[in-house]
Amino acid sequence: MPETTYFPRYLILGGAMITGVLLALAVHMLGARYGLDLGGLWRSDSREFMPAGAAIAWWLIASVGFSGGYFTANLMHSAVAGQIPQRMRNLLIVIGVLMLAGAGQAASAPSSVSTISAVLAGLAALCLGAAMAFCGAYFALRKT
Repeated sequence: MPETTYFPRYLILGGAMITGVLLALAVHMLGARYGLDLGGLWRSDSREFMPAGAAIAWWLIASVGFSGGYFTANLMHSAVAGQIPQRMRNLLIVIGVLMLAGAGQAASAPSSVSTISAVLAGLAALCLGAAMAFCGAYFALRKT
């Protein structure tokens, strides 16, 4: 029986982080389209301490980044051994492409938020998604 080969750890970590960041940014763009915007943190016209939409967006981006990194690391770890059926791979690819296409459509729409606020929100979502995707991938690789 041949030995099971695996991807190098850094390749899995890098691929999982990229996927987690892309999914987190896609959720940020889709959420901003529906009013869940991190830009609400920098608005001065709000009387509340932190708008609920910004808090929900923060947690949504963090959870999608973490779970995207975790599940991608698990999938990449088991993909080399041939443990993922072809239909499951195709389904995951279709879901990823549809989600990124929807985010692109949402990002191309005109925005009512100021430019600096949108840039700061995008950078915050990028950093949050990267940190959480790294944590998810690290925990997935740690258990194996």
